[in-house]
Amino acid sequence: MNKKSIAQWFISDELWQKIDPLLPPHKTHPPLGCHRRRVDNRAAMNAIFFVLRTGCQWNALNATGICSSSRAHRRFQEWVAAGVFERLWQNGLLASEKIGAIDWSKLALDGCLTKAPLAGSKKQAATQQTGGNKA
Repeated sequence: MNKKSIAQWFISDELWQKIDPLLPPHKTHPPLGCHRRRVDNRAAMNAIFFVLRTGCQWNALNATGICSSSRAHRRFQEWVAAGVFERLWQNGLLASEKIGAIDWSKLALDGCLTKAPLAGSKKQAATQQTGGNKA
């Protein structure tokens, strides 16, 4: 892929203005000369969105030149742990609801209240194996 075709996958300025405040500040500063410079947040987010949009593996990022796969994946894990993507999803839902893009009349729910045993209850299985009384 060339740089021009990759640029179509980049985050727009409008979307970045909504994402940037959700990102936690970077707290640790390594001693000078010990580590590589931290990848820019926007470059890391562009790499993450590239993986999400294209469905490629993390290692494919190395060929794009956006940022390295290990750095993008590490930042993805940091931001998942910090709840960035959950807050982004919630903000997207609120924005969609404000403009009437969500039709709540067609909502479906599904769930399970108890865990279903695979082969009967444990008490039954224990009495069958030992041949003991069920009392």
